[in-house]
Amino acid sequence: MSTAVTPPPSTLADAVDRTIAPSAAEVDRTGAFPRADVEALAGAGALGLLSATDVGGSGGSLADVAETVERVARADASAAMVLLMHYSAVSVIEAHGPDDVRRSVAAGEHLSTLAFSERGSRSHFWAPGSTAAETGGRIRLDAAKSWVTSAGEADSYVWSSLPVSAEGPMTLWLVPAGTPGVDVAGEFDGFGLRGNASRPMAADGALLEASARLGDDGAGLDIALATALPTFLVGNAAVSLGLMEALVAEAAGHLTSTRLEHLGQTLAEQPTSRLVFAALRTRVDVTRAFLADTLAALGGGREDATLRVLQVKTVSAEAAADVADGVMRLCGGAAFRKELGIERRFRDALAARVMAPTTESLHDFVGRATLGLPLFGSA
Repeated sequence: MSTAVTPPPSTLADAVDRTIAPSAAEVDRTGAFPRADVEALAGAGALGLLSATDVGGSGGSLADVAETVERVARADASAAMVLLMHYSAVSVIEAHGPDDVRRSVAAGEHLSTLAFSERGSRSHFWAPGSTAAETGGRIRLDAAKSWVTSAGEADSYVWSSLPVSAEGPMTLWLVPAGTPGVDVAGEFDGFGLRGNASRPMAADGALLEASARLGDDGAGLDIALATALPTFLVGNAAVSLGLMEALVAEAAGHLTSTRLEHLGQTLAEQPTSRLVFAALRTRVDVTRAFLADTLAALGGGREDATLRVLQVKTVSAEAAADVADGVMRLCGGAAFRKELGIERRFRDALAARVMAPTTESLHDFVGRATLGLPLFGSA
């Protein structure tokens, strides 16, 4: 008697429907890293989305990134953030990384992430305090990173430090997992996004080959602004949008299926409920329109493209927090029951506000950009 074997996911929809969505509640409950989700995404070709076709990847665009992470976020925002941070790192690796790593990423065999945030500079990712020094022909890294998604789980880290000798605010390195002296330095027990392993990491005399540098010494901020930051900001907005779509879908299901027996009507038939739901639905659609305009600005090379990129995460993050709160209020006590998935998404939706660059930092950047001031400075 033969035993049927379930084939691995071959499409993103397969990965989401068969693996990511069914495990989302358990990932949230335990805070475990969603390794099975990553493997399913790899099997569906999602890890190689941004990899160039000449190394075996899909040659995808930022619009493809947004569509992909939104779809995953509707099921589980933790898995979506793991994927987004991978894309953010891959955008740097594609521009400056070695071909063997690029091919491994394209084949779905390599998960990467960013290691930017530090204890000393907090959400000011552009001001690393970690050091890189030449010693015996190699590079010594010393650092205290505060938040690294997929810490201890990724195959490599796009790592920021002060320059070795050049002028400039920072330099980037590709740090392989398992590098002696690089370790996870704490645990993560978060309020939301509980499964993305956003743990602190430390480097204590870790040695790299000089060839591990990504781009020129001192050019790390310019590289990050041109590659990782647009990917992260656009993708983060898409994660927020996916959460909002899931929340309003849950709300619609609750309103149309829950009845007030003494009136013989569903909640959807109550004018007050309809008005609140309509406002929430409209907020989601306005956010989608802003994200679409940002992608159009980038794709068309519009003059306001940089401004839209700086705005899109904060527009989406604030909308997600407001929509999550509105859905909780609209659905009342039922929203506190975990089986609906509303309270999980409510917690997940709040994270984008405080994720570097924070809403406040992005507002400052937008103010600087529109008032003729440099993005970085003491003014």
